[in-house]
Amino acid sequence: MTDSDNSLYLVLISVHGLIRGNNLELGRDADTGGQTLYVLELAQALSERNDVDRVDLITRRVVDPAVDHDYAEPLEKISDKLQIVRISAGPDEYLPKEQLWDHLPTFVDQLYGYFRDQDRWPDIFHSHYADAGWVGARLSQLTGIPLIHTGHSLGRVKRRRLLAAGLSREDIEVRYNMARRIEAEELTLATAERVITSTQQEIEEQYELYDYYQPNQMRVVPPGTNLEIFTAPCGDEFDLPQFKLLTQHLKDPQRPLIFALSRPDKRKNITKLVEAYGESKRLQDLANLVIIAGNRDDIDDLDEGARDVFYELLATVDRFDLYGKVAIPKMHRRDDVPFFYRIVAALKGIFVNPALTEPFGLTLIEAAASGLPIVATRDGGPRDIIGNCDNGFLVDPLDPQEIGDRLLQLLEDEDLWQSFSEQGLKGVREHYSWQAHAERYLRMVIPVVKRYEPLEREPLSRREALYSDRALVSGLDQNLIGDPPSLKELMSRLRRQRKSTAVIIATGRRLDSALALMSKHNIPEPDILITSGGSEIYYAPELEEDQVWARYIDFQWSPHKVRNVLTDYPGLKRQPKIEQSRFKVSYYIDPEHANVDEIRRLLHQEGLAVNVIMSFGQYLDILPARASKGLALRYVADRRGIDLERILAVGGSGADEDMLCGNTLAVVVANRHHEELSGLVDTERIYFAREPLAAGILEAIDYYDFFGDCRDPKEQTHGAD
Repeated sequence: MTDSDNSLYLVLISVHGLIRGNNLELGRDADTGGQTLYVLELAQALSERNDVDRVDLITRRVVDPAVDHDYAEPLEKISDKLQIVRISAGPDEYLPKEQLWDHLPTFVDQLYGYFRDQDRWPDIFHSHYADAGWVGARLSQLTGIPLIHTGHSLGRVKRRRLLAAGLSREDIEVRYNMARRIEAEELTLATAERVITSTQQEIEEQYELYDYYQPNQMRVVPPGTNLEIFTAPCGDEFDLPQFKLLTQHLKDPQRPLIFALSRPDKRKNITKLVEAYGESKRLQDLANLVIIAGNRDDIDDLDEGARDVFYELLATVDRFDLYGKVAIPKMHRRDDVPFFYRIVAALKGIFVNPALTEPFGLTLIEAAASGLPIVATRDGGPRDIIGNCDNGFLVDPLDPQEIGDRLLQLLEDEDLWQSFSEQGLKGVREHYSWQAHAERYLRMVIPVVKRYEPLEREPLSRREALYSDRALVSGLDQNLIGDPPSLKELMSRLRRQRKSTAVIIATGRRLDSALALMSKHNIPEPDILITSGGSEIYYAPELEEDQVWARYIDFQWSPHKVRNVLTDYPGLKRQPKIEQSRFKVSYYIDPEHANVDEIRRLLHQEGLAVNVIMSFGQYLDILPARASKGLALRYVADRRGIDLERILAVGGSGADEDMLCGNTLAVVVANRHHEELSGLVDTERIYFAREPLAAGILEAIDYYDFFGDCRDPKEQTHGAD
């Protein structure tokens, strides 16, 4: 920085939540969490710079006996260069962010008046979240002052999560004003000079969903970490009470620890880490495994998803007889976590994050700041973190062999462990401290202020539809896999239409098996993933499972009775455990010795409400009566508000039949398995492609003009007659 830069006046805008200079009430409600801490710490870090003259943190003034009087003070001076300015807008009382939209125009006018009465105007506005983005966009348009924006979370992504949680489209609009929020985000993207994200994946997988997305507008500036809390070992770690908490169930507590810390969530994939450990006698000889997976009094009192994770964890520990080598402590406090990292580092251990998907990876930064080498999923944020810090290995989270090999490499090579430890400590200081964040931030901001790097905007426009209005749904094995050039072309065309077209993969495979196959063939993560024959539904970008669907199909489902009825049935053999799931009992079938119709009648005679599906002539899946690919597809279409007439369903085996019949547009690829779908030849709205695999899908896209009129040309011809 030069002396001419020493007069920067920066304004951060964060409208909602309760913000003050100390004693933040983090977790008080959904609006007072990570964003308020981030904005305050960013403001403090910037105000400590010699090249910054003044920082104002702007928020809403709240005069409400239900909250502290601090939030009613119009001005809170934190230091000579930093102050919190509270602007009155709307009623005095504290309001959740969803109820602020009608009051934002008043907020803008009041804030404009505040600046007009100052002796100078800011050099930059930096808005945080959609509501502040709308305010910042209006102020930028009024004043010509450049706008920087950080989204923190995005409406289009949040809507997917809410749908996965069971809310209807109507409830989401009523409770969250989602359409209004998305319009504000589009306005912000159309106005902002720069948009700050935490990872490259956030740019590619989330912001790309927006009409006014401009990649050259985006900058990755990861948030800072408090290096006064997360520190390297200092010598007293084995005397800490947290040491006993971590090791009390271990036979040899002085061994190095393989350490994982996450929520008990299927997406965190911690069972795969236990498998990797259990399959390696050498790992068990060298180290213990400790997993912190939230707090619990009684596993049976946890929600269904967490309960399933713990049952799977304990079953895996039992299968490999890992007692005394694996610990899963029941309770811990948030304040214990920095000590956990230090203890593991003092024991020359390793931090592991085996998540299926990891948008950022804050725990990896905390572990690195404590001197721990890391082994982490190659998905998302860990790529950036290990790329910056060079302190560990990226692994396929679905490959226990690779996970185990990398852990052994670190445990057996003391010099490598030490090198990664030191590089992690150095990398965190350089890339993930608040000081480093402020330095990178100003390197980005000053060219915008000085107009060295004006944003050259591409001509963009809004679509008529706010959300996706069509979808392509396909299986994996008989449809997408086998023709790499055509698959690449198909994925490219779908990517270009991503804003209007949802991509759904519907497969008989389990989630982990489907993800492994997609990774092997470079198939991008779809918007929706229907797995286990239609019994599980997951939503991008974080693979959140639809719990409403799970509860719905659980009706009268008795997998133990299914297995008992079919025990020793001729021509059936149970598939391996990896192919079984909560709502799918899977067999290999020999059609010469077993009749599907007879099996179906037998199960129904026993009073079992099931769906019996054979595919590829050799696989037999028993599902709940309410579960199938076609039923799951219709459920997600209704949830997303996509008409069945605008869905192109791709089939290649008998398991796909109920996706193809009905109102969907459909295609049967030329390589269909034997004659399993031949009975559909004369069915309306089903096109039998001349080409196989992905080439057949491309053929159908052109046949139906899927990205254009999206209709069956035969129906158009009939209509003309």
